[in-house]
Amino acid sequence: MVVLPQHTARGVLAGHMVVCGDDGLAHRLAAELRDVYRQRVVLVVPGERATGQPAALSRAAELLTRIGGSAADAGSGGVVVPVREVVASAPTEDVLLGAGVDQAAALALLYEDDETNLRAALAARRLSPGLRLVVRMYNRKLGQHLEELLDQAALVAVPGLDRAVLEASTTVLSDADTAAPALAASAIAGTSKVVQADGLLLRAVERTPPGRGEVPDPGLCTLALLSSTTTDPAGAEGSDTSGPQGPQLLPDDHTVQAATGRGTVVLETVRHAAPAVPNRRRTGRRAPLGELFSARLRWALAGIAGCVLALTVTTTLLTDADPVHAAYLTLLDLFSINDPAVDDSSTRQILQLLSGLVGLALLPLLIAGALEALGTFRAAGALRRPPRGLSGHVVLLGLGKIGARVLARLRELDIPVVCVEEDPEARGIPLARGLGVPVVLGDVTEEGVLEAAKIHRAHALLALTSSDTTNLEATLYARTVKPDLRVVLRLYDNDFATAVYRTLRTVHPDALTRSRSVSHLAAPAFAGAMMGRQILGAIPVERRVLLFAALLVEGHPQLEGHTVAEAFRPGAWRVLALDTAGPGRRRPDLATPHPDGEDPQLLWDLHPGYVLRPQDRVVIAATRQGLADLLETAPSQPGATTRADRRGPPWIAGA
Repeated sequence: MVVLPQHTARGVLAGHMVVCGDDGLAHRLAAELRDVYRQRVVLVVPGERATGQPAALSRAAELLTRIGGSAADAGSGGVVVPVREVVASAPTEDVLLGAGVDQAAALALLYEDDETNLRAALAARRLSPGLRLVVRMYNRKLGQHLEELLDQAALVAVPGLDRAVLEASTTVLSDADTAAPALAASAIAGTSKVVQADGLLLRAVERTPPGRGEVPDPGLCTLALLSSTTTDPAGAEGSDTSGPQGPQLLPDDHTVQAATGRGTVVLETVRHAAPAVPNRRRTGRRAPLGELFSARLRWALAGIAGCVLALTVTTTLLTDADPVHAAYLTLLDLFSINDPAVDDSSTRQILQLLSGLVGLALLPLLIAGALEALGTFRAAGALRRPPRGLSGHVVLLGLGKIGARVLARLRELDIPVVCVEEDPEARGIPLARGLGVPVVLGDVTEEGVLEAAKIHRAHALLALTSSDTTNLEATLYARTVKPDLRVVLRLYDNDFATAVYRTLRTVHPDALTRSRSVSHLAAPAFAGAMMGRQILGAIPVERRVLLFAALLVEGHPQLEGHTVAEAFRPGAWRVLALDTAGPGRRRPDLATPHPDGEDPQLLWDLHPGYVLRPQDRVVIAATRQGLADLLETAPSQPGATTRADRRGPPWIAGA
């Protein structure tokens, strides 16, 4: 790795990629652009020059070397593309110019602080109006406004900019939103991986090898052959890289039929997307009767009502009163506001005494109901405790920005959740309160905290705190309480994740353990956005990744004029769906929630003989290298992009 002086970057790396960030996502994105798309990258990282090589720089070099050396899915063909680094405390205009932003094809701003990314994005748009910007923002509303503002600025600076190029000029993404579906789905049986497209939830289901005489269900298509077999049910779920015995992505039908004894990943259409979280919050404000009053109180009130009805019927039958008058007399006696029946018959006197006794029983019930309702309203703004008898739920550790997004995904899928958080001011606490999700406040490493979350009756544990050791400690303790518990850990260091996985698998061979890195899951989507693609989502298959993207057929000789069957390239890409809407009515972003009142426009059951036309827009599943090969824009040497290319190629999805 080389520290690139500011005065040497300009004019040398025309058409390169600039990545600015202060955490692991920036380093992984730089490696993704270098190894998969073979782009030249300038990486701007924070650090100090006081003591030789900066610590941040050395960590970046170590990570990039590790990822580049073990990226089995990269397929770079031996081409070594340089990654130059600029050390700077903040992405100021001078720093951006020193990184060559004015001559770059794309810029990624990946700082954890939204304000830092916003300031840098505005400065970069002034320096280079045609620059493709990819901005990391946690605040969704602010991100939408920023995307519109920067697109308008590009349109003003470059009049007559093509609509397709304009839609790809600014992309606002969140690593939390990108990784949340995979993290949430990893803890759910039957919904191992989820991607949203055109208002539909697609899940990649892991199927065990079929037995003798069984016919496997292919679903929409078979996405992968797992490294798992009947004698090795957990497969190669270790680190973030795949070994030689890793999965086989996008196999053809002949390979699937010949691969006996291996598990498969099948794509299925689940259902229309669930209502958004805000809708659930609005409907949850009107507390139903079951939340206002306890079951015992409701049964007691039902008994009182039954007694009143019985007394009314008895009064009607034994006296000359009609049913309405009998009910009136019974209620007067019940509330002790009727005259004593001294001169009436013995039957009337007995009925009055019985009504008075029922009224005495009603008074404490009314007081108890008022107190319970008051307590319910007072507790509406407080955190719920896990209810008694809860079982089959997911225990979620950590309600930071990742945990909050995962919690929202789990509730959208109607999965019961119990959260554990040490900080009462964490990001996800208001969300959990609004959704009515039980929360246990406390340090997960302390005794009794996981027991309070009913870990012994839980279905899965999602350890998503920012500390690897905390996640590991919670996992080990949870496994002592319930050895067969499904566990998903958020672990950043790949070597540490591999060691943890192997150890847990050896000690608990019958329990499923998954290790996930947010930066590993999010980096492909950010890299695809920098290359000008519309990425719908990413599905991890063991330690490799499948990308789902939407693109136009025009300009792709591998697709244009070919049938769906002929366009299929095993191990690289596969056409899954066709956009049936006309070019003027197409939704620009198929990954967003589907608008209410509109029918889905994607056709998933495509005939293999359908001939792809230039004006068609299709959804494909591809490996990272397959997508890079399919959409390769560099005509000569790797990474060589002209100044005109930075404004976006004509095949960007949405045109």
